[in-house]
Amino acid sequence: MEGHRRAHAVALCLLWLWAGGLCQENAASVYIVTLKQAPTAHYYDLLRSSKSSTGGGESGPMNTLNKPRNASRPDGSYGKNLIRLHDSLLRRVLKGQNYLKLYSYRYILNGFAVLVTAQQAEKLARRQEVANVAADFSVRTATTHTPEFLGLPKGAWVKEGGADVAGEGVVIGFIDTGIDPTHPSFSDEAPLNVFPVPLHFSGVCEVTRDFPSGSCNRKLIGARHFAASAITRGIFNATKDYASPFDGDGHGTHTASIAAGNHGVPVIVAGHHFGNASGMAPRAHIAVYKALYKSFGGFAADVVAAIDQAAQDGVDIISLSITPNRRPPGIATFFNPIDMALLSAVKTGIFVVQAAGNTGPSPRSMSSFSPWIFTVGAAAHDRVYSNCVVLGNNHTISGLGLAPGTDGDSMYPLVSPIHALRDDASVDTTSSMYVGECQDPSPLDKDSISGNILICSYSVRFVLGLSTIRRALETAKNLSARGIIFYMDPFVMGFQLNPTPMKIPGLMIPSPEDSKIFLQYYNSSIVRDEASRSVVKLGGVARIFGGLRANYSNLAPKVLYYSARGPDPEDNSFHDSDIMKPNLIAPGNLIWGAWSSLGADSMEFQGESFALISGTSMAAPHVAGLAALIKQKFPGFSPSAVASALSTTASVYDKQGGPIMAQRAYTNPDASQSPATPFDMGSGFVNATAALDPGLIFDSSFDDYLSFLCAINGSGPVVLNYTGRGCGGATVDAGDLNLPSITVSLLNQSRTVSRRVTNVAGDETYAVTWSSPFGVSVSVSPSRFFISAGRSRVLTFVLNATMNSSSASFGRIGLYGTGGHVASIPLSVISKVNFDKEVK
Repeated sequence: MEGHRRAHAVALCLLWLWAGGLCQENAASVYIVTLKQAPTAHYYDLLRSSKSSTGGGESGPMNTLNKPRNASRPDGSYGKNLIRLHDSLLRRVLKGQNYLKLYSYRYILNGFAVLVTAQQAEKLARRQEVANVAADFSVRTATTHTPEFLGLPKGAWVKEGGADVAGEGVVIGFIDTGIDPTHPSFSDEAPLNVFPVPLHFSGVCEVTRDFPSGSCNRKLIGARHFAASAITRGIFNATKDYASPFDGDGHGTHTASIAAGNHGVPVIVAGHHFGNASGMAPRAHIAVYKALYKSFGGFAADVVAAIDQAAQDGVDIISLSITPNRRPPGIATFFNPIDMALLSAVKTGIFVVQAAGNTGPSPRSMSSFSPWIFTVGAAAHDRVYSNCVVLGNNHTISGLGLAPGTDGDSMYPLVSPIHALRDDASVDTTSSMYVGECQDPSPLDKDSISGNILICSYSVRFVLGLSTIRRALETAKNLSARGIIFYMDPFVMGFQLNPTPMKIPGLMIPSPEDSKIFLQYYNSSIVRDEASRSVVKLGGVARIFGGLRANYSNLAPKVLYYSARGPDPEDNSFHDSDIMKPNLIAPGNLIWGAWSSLGADSMEFQGESFALISGTSMAAPHVAGLAALIKQKFPGFSPSAVASALSTTASVYDKQGGPIMAQRAYTNPDASQSPATPFDMGSGFVNATAALDPGLIFDSSFDDYLSFLCAINGSGPVVLNYTGRGCGGATVDAGDLNLPSITVSLLNQSRTVSRRVTNVAGDETYAVTWSSPFGVSVSVSPSRFFISAGRSRVLTFVLNATMNSSSASFGRIGLYGTGGHVASIPLSVISKVNFDKEVK
């Protein structure tokens, strides 16, 4: 009941604020305030650094590849002092005024979220101890076969002991819409002595009426919810959104199961069995931090609170299938509360993976910006569910539908609801569309439909959620229809349909052109009275072939049209950020995953225990789960080392050996494909098995990211404000960050970049090969080198522009080891031979 009491208390405070007049003439908003004093995670690092510099001992940077996660966890005294500092500051600055503090951030950010007026926010911003004041902003949410498609059963799982131990000891934190703890994907049937809660995790399970005691176990080891910002806005609906970690949406349950759901859980939907599900790391532990909701999405203040708590609890990986609704304002995209909170999380050793966003296929459509965040785009895998309908004229039309077929070789009459109205039914022009969509059985004659195939229009009302397939299926059931067919209304242009579960024979015709052919056959088969033109007989017949059995003929992987594209969005302070985004692609289309028992995000899967969903939201947890396998094998890997292992081993070829393709248009996407570039797919398609044996690692530290931020013009005060660190030292341009990619947005004549590789395998000799981008010559030094285990080597790349280019061209650099290791990094360049003359 704790969550309910807290929500009630906040609501009462809000009413008190309104009654006091705060929101009457001068509207209050939520602001995120950060202070200059170091947060807990940074403070203890600074303290240790200070002691080591004055008390003797080794000097120099720590090897992040061997630094254990949460090696020395600080006590809570400093954090408690920060909370007292926040309260004291608010009392002093806003003495006698109304305000409401929502959160104190203390572990990875030192600050708080507060409901105040703009004038009060300005007063806070003027205080010397205040670093930054930012307005809160909104955010939104962006399997049975994918383990096989990724080669886990015969590859990564086998190498590390099988599915029974895959991911063991690793904690993945999910910032999403919550979780349904009753789902079998999250049970802990293993004996206590072989499935312990990791000692480094200190989170708790919030207990409420919706999330009772016993909801957590040795699999689901932590669960909290964060909604204070939403509550203060008066938009939180406790009946739909649940003031608890329980998932009333379905999205969070789905993503958690993709990354770490139990192995071998039967997927039964609409009474049909679609195989057995498994997460990528079925033995990893799950911690849930609910900050998004069905009714409204979420807000940055709540998300930052969730990140802060996850880091404090000791998660190893954070998975975010969420993106901002707009690009955050400020000097640069990177300086927003969420990305800066994640930077501090990375500093503590947490690997952060985020969905790229579903705003493709336009260039620079990324919703995940920063180099310390691992951004994942969506790719198709090879499994497809398809069925077809054979018409009475022997014409076959392909369709979609997780449904059985009609019996045997029999043909069944086709009937439209418009031609099956009861004699006493009154249907006007407005309601005829609704009837044609099969949403209401009441005006229809059961005798005309019973035993026949009902045909329904799929109009824009379905897209808007005003009409549903579920309601049409209920109509067909009530009228004893033998089957159902949905044809696409011509006004629904380019909308992509997904297979939908049906208990009766049925399918959806996704193509407007095929729908037109279907309707022409149906209408031409109608026999009418020559005089009155009234219908005498419906002559159209059809047979439906079932779509329950998957086939694996789809050309894959390929970049889906909706997957957001790079490069990183243009920032105000420099031409382009020389950072490749996305980092890579992973399965994101038509993914089976667990579904909340009360999940309402997809009407078609409501009440089911699994759902088939698409999006970059589904791609990100695939990578979070695979990262858990890497962390299990290499517990000392830094976040950038994990990112490098995933990136350098990614594949750029589809399963038939051709180049990975990218869909370029929303309408008829397969008709507008071309080979994918690094701005479509990053390093390529994730290769789970190879990532567990990368050979070489491109490692970056927190200090490297700070040096990059300090290179942005005018960023010094902002960096100091967020991190407590000044910009007095050397800076690093984005192109010189030690990333497993090279991106040069404007190559002016010549550019030299370097990368440092570290050997995490045995002694090996490497040969370097490369393909140059168009208009660019490339040289590498050394082109061949020996590197001992655990040692590092710097490689120098000289890029020379040979001709102008108005768009990016691409190449690739390969490092081939005599021990079989291969590290591949993409090269993206826009060359400008006479760039100096063009600048005024």
